[in-house]
Amino acid sequence: MVASPLLADLRAVLGDDAVLTDPDLLRMHERDEADLCASGTPLVVVRPHGTDEVVGVVRAAARYGVPVVPQGARTGLAGAANAVDGAILLSTVAMDRILEIDPVGRIAVAQPGVVNATLAGAVRREGLYYPPDPGSWESSTIGGNVSTNAGGMCCVKYGVTTEYVLGLEVVLASGEVLRTGRRTAKGVAGYDLTRLFVGSEGTLGVITEVTVALRPAPEASLTLVAVYNSTAEAGVAVAEIAAKGLTPSLLELLDRTHLAAIEAYQPMGLRTDAQALLLAAVDTGSRAAEDLARIAEVCEAAGADEVYAATDAAEAAALLQARRLAHPAMEKFAADAYPGGNGGLIIDDVAVPRGSLAALLDGVARIAEECDVPIGVVGHAGDGNMHPNIVVDRADPASLDRGRRAFDEIMRLGLELGGTCTGEHGVGLLKRDWLAREIGPVGVRVHQAIKAALDPEGLFNPGKVL
Repeated sequence: MVASPLLADLRAVLGDDAVLTDPDLLRMHERDEADLCASGTPLVVVRPHGTDEVVGVVRAAARYGVPVVPQGARTGLAGAANAVDGAILLSTVAMDRILEIDPVGRIAVAQPGVVNATLAGAVRREGLYYPPDPGSWESSTIGGNVSTNAGGMCCVKYGVTTEYVLGLEVVLASGEVLRTGRRTAKGVAGYDLTRLFVGSEGTLGVITEVTVALRPAPEASLTLVAVYNSTAEAGVAVAEIAAKGLTPSLLELLDRTHLAAIEAYQPMGLRTDAQALLLAAVDTGSRAAEDLARIAEVCEAAGADEVYAATDAAEAAALLQARRLAHPAMEKFAADAYPGGNGGLIIDDVAVPRGSLAALLDGVARIAEECDVPIGVVGHAGDGNMHPNIVVDRADPASLDRGRRAFDEIMRLGLELGGTCTGEHGVGLLKRDWLAREIGPVGVRVHQAIKAALDPEGLFNPGKVL
């Protein structure tokens, strides 16, 4: 048995308080927020405070041949942080220091356990802006955001996490510490190892430090909502906004199911009779009012039943908060649909070219009818990244089968439309088969070769991605 000597080694590295074996605590850390993804029973949870301690944990794991599953806040939606049997769960939540904010270089350096909102607030006080804002930004960590290459509502203008990661510190399977990237505004030396680790979901190494690029804080944004009698009309509006060269800082879609769920979860006067709502914002300073008016014109021309501009910052913030409530509202919707705690969500994440958004939305509606499952659609319409939420009864095998069939049909449709199996949630356990289909046999072999080169014993987050 390796458990006793391994635990002794871990305590020697970390101290007793950072080595957790209580069964209740282990159960709490077994999985992320992805529903219906398998998880194992870990051996231990460890909470290192710095790089040297991570090195000690990785070397101990290698001595005994024990898997290591890195975890952040476990807000992921693809099962990437789920435990495997007998694993060390390496939680980065105690590595929560912002190490540097440089207003001249416009960079920040943070440990992986820093919460996204904490970093965003800290740099905002310096007149700077860290754009990536996943829906879980108030709880998700920078390390987790980097590991999954998280997106968010600002992606239509500002892009996903990888656009802001300049450099990383990573502990490799050998226990060596690798530093990638740069602190300079420009730099093209060597292979882009930084981007190799961004989105690798803990399968290639443990990220212990992140250097991110910052931007000047934007002007206050102006916001509007456009209400539609069909989701496809909303999709047409999105395509037209892009075709006319308009650049909203946010362009989100909520379908009727989500509008009703949010209104039931936290009443705020949303139009629950609408089939779709587009939420748009611009932050272009002196041009903002003009740009918003042009977006409103496009929305009306695409058939909007109503277009309404927020009258002040408080109203705009309330509309944005409604969008952020989509996930908890749908969780309650599922729970109410199947009482007894059996309601579950299979949360999809598919991205298609903007011009194919209307076809995707029509297709999801057709799939919901054919598979006889409720599906609500929400997402980042401005970059074609939608999240169909498939509602299932966990206690009913037939309901689960219908939900999984709907999930696969949506994945198939997304790829047929020239899209990708994940726009921001990552692959994890949920989409391994679909990643393989998307990248093909040669792509799979290249992925496997990289994994074998960096983690020859396969101990880092086994079973995830591929």
